[in-house]
Amino acid sequence: MSRRHDIEARLEGLADIDRIMRSMKNLSYLETRKLARFMDAQRRVMASVEAAARDFLAHHPALLGALAGPAADAHTCWLLIGAERGFCGDFNEAVRHALDAAAGAEPRRVSLIAIGSRLALPLEQDPRLIATVPGASTAEEVGAVLARIIDTLDDIAACRHAVRLKVLHWDDDADAVRAVSLLPPFQDTVVGEAAPAPPKHAYPPLLNLRPAEFLERLVDHTLLAALQALLYSSLMAEHQHRLRHLDGALNRIEERTRTLTLRRNLWRQEEITEEIELILLNRPAAGH
Repeated sequence: MSRRHDIEARLEGLADIDRIMRSMKNLSYLETRKLARFMDAQRRVMASVEAAARDFLAHHPALLGALAGPAADAHTCWLLIGAERGFCGDFNEAVRHALDAAAGAEPRRVSLIAIGSRLALPLEQDPRLIATVPGASTAEEVGAVLARIIDTLDDIAACRHAVRLKVLHWDDDADAVRAVSLLPPFQDTVVGEAAPAPPKHAYPPLLNLRPAEFLERLVDHTLLAALQALLYSSLMAEHQHRLRHLDGALNRIEERTRTLTLRRNLWRQEEITEEIELILLNRPAAGH
């Protein structure tokens, strides 16, 4: 009897865990649907910003030199975007491994900013770590995280005048960790082109600011939009990992539940058999 009761208690515990995990899975699924809408809008913003930068710099090619930034061996700040919550497999470990491959050559010229408590914890003893920022769990929290990142970058810029900013993040489309260079800006879309693109319009855009001042504000706006897009992409990938991780865990719970249910039924059958045997043994003999 006690063995069957132990199995029933374990089955009740597995049922509770199953309900909790299914709730977590449903929340992550809803979050991916919501993030998809946010990311679609953010991609359109980035496309508009890059188009504006191309158009502007095509008419002001002399300002391209201002985008060259510091020398290649200048101090580099790596922004690592990880997970704030668990149940997402090797999400954070993959970011750390990518960091070792990307920034291991010159550790003295590298500083790290970790986004997400789960990622920051194993990096606490790393001398390159200069700041940690709590990550976002939902799309609505991305704005607050972005504000903390900008404040941290402002503090770093006040101490170091020439800083190259690179980001390691999970790309939800490629399902892999990618390295993106944000400062100096427009390295891939404008500066990195083989030859400056000719202007698409005969006349330069009308500006209310001096071109150099406009470029400075455009860089700030681009950095803000790019960081927001990367945070959304990483959060989407995190929830996708969590969905797969929870699916695997739920499948194992179902298998364990089936095994325990079968074992419980066998014990119950043995108990019934024993009860029948006791009844038969205690039954008075015929004719007495």
